[in-house]
Amino acid sequence: MIGEFDKQRAMALQEKLDRFKKQQEKCQETLSNIAAKSGASRATTTSRPTPAAASTAARSSPPVKFSNDTERLQHINSIRKSPVGAQIKRVIDRLLETRQAFTPEEINRDCYVDVNANKAVFDSLRNNPKVHYDGKRFSYKSKHDLKDKSQLLVLVRKFPEGIAVIDLKDSYPTVMEDLQALKAAGQIWLLSNFDSQEDIAYPNDPRVPIKADDDLKLLFRDIALPSDMLDIEKDLQKNGMKPATNTQKRRAAAQIQGISSKNKPKKKKHEISKRTKLTNAHLPELFQKLNGS
Repeated sequence: MIGEFDKQRAMALQEKLDRFKKQQEKCQETLSNIAAKSGASRATTTSRPTPAAASTAARSSPPVKFSNDTERLQHINSIRKSPVGAQIKRVIDRLLETRQAFTPEEINRDCYVDVNANKAVFDSLRNNPKVHYDGKRFSYKSKHDLKDKSQLLVLVRKFPEGIAVIDLKDSYPTVMEDLQALKAAGQIWLLSNFDSQEDIAYPNDPRVPIKADDDLKLLFRDIALPSDMLDIEKDLQKNGMKPATNTQKRRAAAQIQGISSKNKPKKKKHEISKRTKLTNAHLPELFQKLNGS
């Protein structure tokens, strides 16, 4: 009985397998027919192929395979399931890189962020200070709308107190090269903070008048500064200001290198006086002023 039962079970499984194979063959034949019909529609002949010819073409055409691009689909799915902030950053980086305007559909095709299907992404992108939205397209919006080196120089000259380079870096792709070119030409200064290394651009334009009131000059000259630079830096920090120097760090580096931080005494210049011996008697014109005194 057990052997008969196993035999019947095996036959049932074989029948199911045969039906599955037939279904696969039908699917393959259907796909082949679709491919054959699309090729026939592009042909110049208008004659309709016979069933025999169609079956021959189906057997001769290569099998059509379903897409197996699973890695790309998984990548797209992971992007669309990522946090809103990550999707916004991906879009803004792309806008900054290309400097082009994109519709939501183009953004979806280019970086797989479906702006239309995600309201949170759409609203955050539209209200982002780095993004400009005209109602149809999104584009990158820099802090200063500059196009070339001449506009960059005009902007820097509007800030005699200096403008942070970090606010200029995203103006246009070659802005950093233009800053270095303006510095090499002597048209601007690029100074960096000693601690943070943040560059500040200053105009170097002799046409810009810089005037100081006499009261301000007098107030500046009446301030008694400490003799030690460390005390000056401490006073600046007490008043909420950040010193541009770090004397303690510099002195520590000098001690490590074996360099003394004390200044060497300057030699006094010898000036001509009444006590000076006149050894160059053959050049009396050099001492006319002395003899006259």
